[in-house]
Amino acid sequence: MGMLPHRYPFLLVDRVLEIKAGESIVALKNVTCNEPFFQGHFPQLKIMPGVLIIEALAQAGGILLFHSLPDPEKKLVFLSKINNTKFRKPVVPGDQLEMHVNLLKYKKGFCQIEAKAYVDGQVVTESEIMASVVELEERDGES
Repeated sequence: MGMLPHRYPFLLVDRVLEIKAGESIVALKNVTCNEPFFQGHFPQLKIMPGVLIIEALAQAGGILLFHSLPDPEKKLVFLSKINNTKFRKPVVPGDQLEMHVNLLKYKKGFCQIEAKAYVDGQVVTESEIMASVVELEERDGES
């Protein structure tokens, strides 16, 4: 939680399995029937919204950046673009998302990652994600 500004119910990374600063991360999200989004998506057939799978992948990418950039506590990462996204299988309660994210490029405050989410070894979602990295401004002597 010290690496991301997100909190429940929007913190979508449960655990980091492996991290190689400047290169890659493998992280997990356990999808439970108690997730608040399942109340409305969909009550009769619970499916994790694709946009939240992308958000979970982006959050894993944010953790990777936290370990890859100097002074990460003084920076904030914003999702800026998604490309070539494919949703191959629905994600349902009981699934465990294994998220693999590779840092492709970081230049002048912009990064590009390649991200894939797996369930039981099968790709369920893949995407190229771009993000902006901005400096947090100091206010009243605080950062």
